[in-house]
Amino acid sequence: MNPFLIITILFVTAFASGIAVFFVKRDNANALKLILSFSGAYLFSITVLHLIPEVYHTHSTASETIGLFVLIGFIFQLVMEQFSHGIEHGHIHHPHSTGSVFPLGIMLSLCLHALLEGMPLASHHQSELVFGIALHHIPAAFALGSLLLYTSLSKRYIILLLAVFAVMTPLGFLISKGISSGGIGNIERYFDRIMAVVIGIFLHISTTILFESGSADHHKFNRKKMVVVALGIAVSLLNFLFGSHEH
Repeated sequence: MNPFLIITILFVTAFASGIAVFFVKRDNANALKLILSFSGAYLFSITVLHLIPEVYHTHSTASETIGLFVLIGFIFQLVMEQFSHGIEHGHIHHPHSTGSVFPLGIMLSLCLHALLEGMPLASHHQSELVFGIALHHIPAAFALGSLLLYTSLSKRYIILLLAVFAVMTPLGFLISKGISSGGIGNIERYFDRIMAVVIGIFLHISTTILFESGSADHHKFNRKKMVVVALGIAVSLLNFLFGSHEH
């Protein structure tokens, strides 16, 4: 896939989803939950079918310890969520009153999370991952925009912050592309470890989305969730079965 197209899709999807809070109701979260469930199932399947086999299929001497870096990524995401409060999962947190202080910890952790999500896009499975990551950013960006509306920030500054968030994943893609091609110093030798950390992050996010308690939801919505989860897995399997020969 063309790098410019990748950057455009990732940026526009996140930015448009963030500024959508100015135009749509924020109390109707069902559609966002369905999108999130689909993207969670898709990301999990892509990670298992493509990213994990690829990171183990290496000539690096670190292949025996790749699992350790996957675990580090999983724990790292767990720590980051203590600051982001689960917004990357589409959780919308409304402060008790408007004019709240700027959520610096949330913004920094989300930006770091988005930056790391762009790292696997330097692999051979760009088209599959771009689709899943873009979908994943729809509820995350919307939740961030919703939170920022309850601060004392001006509309212009909120839009600027959403643009900063939207550019993080494309930036992660460009950094990882430079690393994998050897364009950034000599750290390309550590690329498999970096990818393993990102895999751990993907595993944590996708499994959290899929296994979060849904007791507060109606049974009708739960059935819809199961359908979109099955669709996410099915789309990933189709990519795996009919697209793997291209790599």
